[in-house]
Amino acid sequence: MNIKNLLLNSLTVLTLTLTLAACGGDDDDPFAPVNPVNPGGTQPSDGSNNTNRNSTTTTSEAWRLEFPKLKGGNNLVIVHTAPMPTKADVNYSVEWDISKKSQRWSCYQMHASNSVSNTKRYSSTDNQYPQDPDLPTQYRLSSDPFWGTGYDHGHICPSADRLCSSEANYQTFFLTNMQPQVNSFNAGIWEKMEGQVRTWNRGNFRDTLYVCKGGTIDSEENIIRYLGSGANKIPVPKYFFMAILCKNSEGYKALGFWVEHDGGISSTTPLGDYVVNLRELEEKTGIDFFCNLPDNVEKQVETLPVDNVKRAWGLN
Repeated sequence: MNIKNLLLNSLTVLTLTLTLAACGGDDDDPFAPVNPVNPGGTQPSDGSNNTNRNSTTTTSEAWRLEFPKLKGGNNLVIVHTAPMPTKADVNYSVEWDISKKSQRWSCYQMHASNSVSNTKRYSSTDNQYPQDPDLPTQYRLSSDPFWGTGYDHGHICPSADRLCSSEANYQTFFLTNMQPQVNSFNAGIWEKMEGQVRTWNRGNFRDTLYVCKGGTIDSEENIIRYLGSGANKIPVPKYFFMAILCKNSEGYKALGFWVEHDGGISSTTPLGDYVVNLRELEEKTGIDFFCNLPDNVEKQVETLPVDNVKRAWGLN
């Protein structure tokens, strides 16, 4: 092979790699296992493998791209739907640990139609953090264990990400969407991360952002302490995480945030300090993110070196 052909072949391989690792693909992209508007969509017809995708025996929405691999066992999936500007749609979803009475994660989509501002933040002097009506009564907290502990009700799906309708915003205040957070963390580095995600939620960056967020509750070593007692005993996560997948006409790319639940972290700390690739985030959390992607695409977006991830998302 001559030098000219070798260079052309190398350029072809590089272009393919960058395309697979970049943001998104439109809705008829053959690599997209789920149409974001139609979560009951079929798996890809191009023959690509998807060995770790969710089963839909638990819920038909489990094939949506924002979903991680469901843990099952003592965990329930709660899917909240609400009026959106054009139609009723999935607002956000939660995996609820029955034994620990705590959520493992909330996941949701951000795109043009659900990112408009049609309402204000929900407020109530009587019931600011209501029980989740979609959680069976026997699995609920009997009362709110956050009050008087010094910990904030930390939103996982943020109120500010769901201003498209009053019902969608109200649902973000359910106790199932909360984790205990120190105020200086909640109003500091966590809020800064949430704000950064919203800067990516624009038409020239994404068709859709798929977001999965939560705190570490699966292992005792990743829990700081417990609040309350008996039926109202809930864990305080030692770490919080965000997994974000971007999809547009160029392909896919993904980013992880991993941050210790420490109220002393300055909000001026560069967010790039907390960026990890998805493979590392999965190792830290034990959660398989974006498992509904075909295996070849999932591997590409998970294993991109962290410096490349920062550069692709503008955090270098």
